[in-house]
Amino acid sequence: MQKSSRLAIYALMELAANPDRQISASEIGEKYRVSSHHLAKVFISLGRAGLVQSIRGVGGGYSFTGNAKRLTLLDIISLFEDTSSACKLNDPSKATDEEWVMFDISKEINDMALATYGSITIATLLKQVDRRGRIRAAKSDGSPALT
Repeated sequence: MQKSSRLAIYALMELAANPDRQISASEIGEKYRVSSHHLAKVFISLGRAGLVQSIRGVGGGYSFTGNAKRLTLLDIISLFEDTSSACKLNDPSKATDEEWVMFDISKEINDMALATYGSITIATLLKQVDRRGRIRAAKSDGSPALT
């Protein structure tokens, strides 16, 4: 997964977790240790896709305008990467049996990854983040770990 895709996912998670709040690119960049300049480019693509809204001025920032229960990781990744087929043979007419086997394996792995990305929504990620936070908190205060 490319850096822009990861940043878009992090940004959308932040915004979807705080739907009543405008969050600046610099605030998100600080949390994830990335430049707000790079995030601004990501936000342009997210805005064009109708997933975020930009508010200018004091107290401005970005807000989430998508549907966290329907927006999948694949939807987001597809904005920044070509997900049609990551597997290619240079010249299929001259490919050896070994090249074809490796192509088939790579294609199968890619197809499974795309299916997984297509099944995970922003809402699912937010639930996992919440669960992980509760487990971490329980461990730090000596409580039995949650399952």
